[in-house]
Amino acid sequence: MRIFDPHIHMTSRTTDDYRRMAAAGVRAVVEPAFWLGQPRTNPGSFADYFDSLLGWEPYRAGLFGVRHHATIALNPKEANDPRCRPVLDLLPRYLDKDGVVAVGEIGYDSMTPEEDDAFARQLALAVEHDLPALVHTPHRDKARGTRRTLEVVAESGIAPERVLVDHLNELTVGPVQEAGCWMGFSIYPETKMSPPRMVEILRRHGLERMLVNSAADWGHSDPLLTVETARAMLEAGFDADDVDRVLWRNPVEFYRQSGRLDLSDLPEAAPEFEGSSIRRGGG
Repeated sequence: MRIFDPHIHMTSRTTDDYRRMAAAGVRAVVEPAFWLGQPRTNPGSFADYFDSLLGWEPYRAGLFGVRHHATIALNPKEANDPRCRPVLDLLPRYLDKDGVVAVGEIGYDSMTPEEDDAFARQLALAVEHDLPALVHTPHRDKARGTRRTLEVVAESGIAPERVLVDHLNELTVGPVQEAGCWMGFSIYPETKMSPPRMVEILRRHGLERMLVNSAADWGHSDPLLTVETARAMLEAGFDADDVDRVLWRNPVEFYRQSGRLDLSDLPEAAPEFEGSSIRRGGG
């Protein structure tokens, strides 16, 4: 079994997490630029952060056989801070770098006019740099935020199949599916989406354009919840090919649109779950 986590904040994790992930079958990750918790006060701190995402983290991941790529953007929360807005002018130099496979995370936190502007400008950068876009939907008033997200995406002119709308749930997945965008789900220990809920969404909405991630940020999170979702799928009767499609081929297909996804020299198969008695095969 092989796992590609398409949205995971490894800056928040330890090297022990990389070791555990590799042992469980995680072979590749994409790390989106995001809010670090502590407010940043100038564009220089973003430049240092972006440099770390494109230099240190790929090196650290590679020590454990995990391939690391990144998405780069001014995140929605800090788009509201006038001290951070000049970051928008820094982005073009980073969006041309080889390890960048999308513009993201962009979108909404509180749905302010400042977020509207930053979202639209960064979608335009995605079109200009021929990159996909990774979109963050707000934690509050998610249904309205998702509707507004899809409106802005439509206004931007970016092709919907080049947009991944993330942090979805049972109420927001339908409109995103109808719009033709990719659908992302963050699996958490207590909040957002759980493996059993994710399985039900896959049963109801199918496997096409579905991406499952662990996010694994500095809050209460778990970088192995992609693996737990794979187990839940198998227990529910999905077969190994279904799991491979959702947990590997779908993220590969989405990020390959960047023309920069490099998965060369990775082994075709990762270690099986140790001690697992879950049967493989059809349901």
